[in-house]
Amino acid sequence: MSDNCLFCKIARGEIPADKLYEDDDILAFRDISPQAPVHFLVIPKKHFSGPAAITEAEEQLIGRMMRKGNEIARKEGIDHYRVVFNNGEQAGQTVFHIHMHILGGRNMNWPPG
Repeated sequence: MSDNCLFCKIARGEIPADKLYEDDDILAFRDISPQAPVHFLVIPKKHFSGPAAITEAEEQLIGRMMRKGNEIARKEGIDHYRVVFNNGEQAGQTVFHIHMHILGGRNMNWPPG
């Protein structure tokens, strides 16, 4: 984990979060500024700056994030949802720790705004 990373601090319990799931490798919590009725993040506890930092060694971890995100979405009452990974500032990434957004509970337009 990184000392100054916001999501690393949340993973270490230094900053509170509305947690939906946690194990040794993954944490899921509600987004502090939701963009849909259901909006939560799934992060690995290990620090990676973004999707471009993922290597073959992390494929299983990212797959687990996807599976857990699906399980949590169902528990939150949504079967249809959008999954978003941002990579870099121009793509809208503001916290440089890889994170998966799950958004649902409303119609999602395409292309996004």
